[in-house]
Amino acid sequence: MTKDKEPIVKSFHFVCLMITIVGTRIQFSDGNEFAVDKSKRGLIHVPKDLPLKTKVLDMSQNYIAELQVSDMSFLSELTVLRLSHNRIQLLDLSVFKFNQDLEYLDLSHNQLQKISCHPIVSFRHLDLSFNDFKALPICKEFGNLSQLNFLGLSAMKLQKLDLLPIAHLHLSYILLDLRNYYIKENETESLQILNAKTLHLVFHPTSLFAIQVSISVNTLGCLQLTNIKLNDDNCQVFIKFLSELTRGPTLLNFTLNHIETTWKCLVRVFQFLWPKPVEYLNIYNLTIIESIREEDFTYSKTTLKALTIEHITNQVFLFSQTALYTVFSEMNIMMLTISDTPFIHMLCPHAPSTFKFLNFTQNVFTDSIFEKCSTLVKLETLILQKNGLKDLFKVGLMTKDMPSSEILDVSWNSLESGRHKENCTWVESIVVLNLSSNMLTDSVFRCLPPRIKVLDLHSNKIKSVPKQVVKLEALQELNVAFNSLTDLPGCGSFSSLSVLIIDHNSVSHPSADFFQSCQKMRSIKAGDNPFQCTCELREFVKNIDQVSSEVLEGWPDSYKCDYPESYRGSPLKDFHMSELSCNITLLIVTIGATMLVLAVTVTSLCIYLDLPWYLRMVCQWTQTRRRARNIPLEELQRNLQFHAFISYSEHDSAWVKSELVPYLEKEDIQICLHERNFVPGKSIVENIINCIEKSYKSIFVLSPNFVQSEWCHYELYFAHHNLFHEGSNNLILILLEPIPQNSIPNKYHKLKALMTQRTYLQWPKEKSKRGLFWANIRAAFNMKLTLVTENNDVKS
Repeated sequence: MTKDKEPIVKSFHFVCLMITIVGTRIQFSDGNEFAVDKSKRGLIHVPKDLPLKTKVLDMSQNYIAELQVSDMSFLSELTVLRLSHNRIQLLDLSVFKFNQDLEYLDLSHNQLQKISCHPIVSFRHLDLSFNDFKALPICKEFGNLSQLNFLGLSAMKLQKLDLLPIAHLHLSYILLDLRNYYIKENETESLQILNAKTLHLVFHPTSLFAIQVSISVNTLGCLQLTNIKLNDDNCQVFIKFLSELTRGPTLLNFTLNHIETTWKCLVRVFQFLWPKPVEYLNIYNLTIIESIREEDFTYSKTTLKALTIEHITNQVFLFSQTALYTVFSEMNIMMLTISDTPFIHMLCPHAPSTFKFLNFTQNVFTDSIFEKCSTLVKLETLILQKNGLKDLFKVGLMTKDMPSSEILDVSWNSLESGRHKENCTWVESIVVLNLSSNMLTDSVFRCLPPRIKVLDLHSNKIKSVPKQVVKLEALQELNVAFNSLTDLPGCGSFSSLSVLIIDHNSVSHPSADFFQSCQKMRSIKAGDNPFQCTCELREFVKNIDQVSSEVLEGWPDSYKCDYPESYRGSPLKDFHMSELSCNITLLIVTIGATMLVLAVTVTSLCIYLDLPWYLRMVCQWTQTRRRARNIPLEELQRNLQFHAFISYSEHDSAWVKSELVPYLEKEDIQICLHERNFVPGKSIVENIINCIEKSYKSIFVLSPNFVQSEWCHYELYFAHHNLFHEGSNNLILILLEPIPQNSIPNKYHKLKALMTQRTYLQWPKEKSKRGLFWANIRAAFNMKLTLVTENNDVKS
């Protein structure tokens, strides 16, 4: 909620406390590295091993009974010493003569009965309260404590001039422990306290108030009384005691702590204080006893601005509620706080009220509170935290007759919305509304004041902000933390939204366009949500990087991945995913382009290496081999009909028919030639394969013409495959004419490989060398051959 809208009364509740603290809590909030804590250690004396540079020393709540110079002399830099709740009976201030920087000394709650004085000039805070002094322990040397702010004292008896040695000092706070104060009946004493801003008197906690002492204070601004036990009989004694204390015009703040009283006496105290200059009356821990009856109360003109009562215990079970509530409802003051009480109701004032601020936190009010109440016309702030409210519709109706209402706090109730079909009715003046810690759902956005600026809905049951809601164009701050929201609400209905608190929800994929729709956003707190670090979050994280760290509260520590498991616990600032992995269109285009490039590359390679040609060859060879498998093994073994199959180009047929074939047939070698042995009706490929498989050897006549013949390459291809299939050395290569390597196309890589890996026979141009050529040919057929003729006759 906006701090500037907080009730101003809170600042006055603690005026006296602030006066107490200023100048007394020396170095206690600094986290001093030379602070030593020896409290609750069971010590019976001051340790000797304390660091020499100790500045802050706490030895409270031990069993130390005495102090000696040697205990303190080595701590020359000591500034704060706490020795409360020990067993010290005698104090000699000369113990601290070597501690010239000592400013804070707490010796409260000991057993001190006597004090020996010594010149000390450095004290700012000196607490000797809650001890066993018979008279006020004041040394004349205290008059030199020009910087003294806090002084705590104890006494059983008082004398008017006890404080004369320090009368010229301007103290901020005097604590006077009168728990053991005793005086004979009908005797009176007096005490003059010349200059003090705050006076705190503590009485015996269980004894009826019977102190008859006249205490006068100049310049008193705050008065606190603790442990007041009253009944109808001693009530006047207490009021008489107050008369002198409240005489001065400067007393603005009066506080009663732990007061037990009858209702009749409490009303009398109120009536006594009403015309006094007191502006702020605070009562803490009030117990009402005996009975509650209607009491006369005159609401005269008063300077009282605020009455605060916190924690009431009512020991009266049968009473008139009108008698109780009327006293408060008719008060002609600006601010009233009654919290932590068993009040079940509060009456509507009979006449137009002066109330501007009402705080009824932690009562048991129901939806009927201030129903049809038209007299709270000046009320600006109404706080109904921790009550029994259930219907938001009725809360809206309650405000209808509060035309000045600006701030409404109904948090920590059991409010629900959506019970009524008709529209909610609110006073239009409300600008701050606290509905946190209730049972409200999404429908609450259809039941809100139209001009609201600050809305607190944290800790409810909201799952989403409906798109069709009443436009809250004035809304500037929205708190929806600790709900079940799954997305950040856009600013379509909240055009002025500048502060959003949405931490601890179920936001996993916040909208990427949030920052574009909320241009006025100056603070957003969205941490501690189960962010799913997937592609959907990528754009949001990118937008966050462009937002100032001052705008994004808790960044980056509170913004972490919850899913997937591999990212769990990782800060969102370290989460990155590539554009390609998140953009489906780009991914499809990239894959398509890659596949296209791959297809073009493969196609080019296929064309370059003539892959289709080889595929056709493999297919033909495979089909022929499959048919061959269906022939019995014995038949295959008897199927060899030729010694050699000759493959050549038609351009080289003259040499084959005039030289090679005549010589081989003269040597009784059976030759297979395509022009005489191919079977009509079969495909050329099938004839080639059959001829190769029916021949022991395959002779290839190589020349530039062979390279240009596609069919020759078919024959070479199948013969090469047959070589590996049979595991035999059945190829004979004859180089008729030289073939340059660069003239062989790349797609005929098998021919290149064979010419580099296998030995070939070269046809010599000189006739003298041809004898060796034919000898090598005969050597290649140097075996006894058994052939099966066409008529299955065996021929050797």
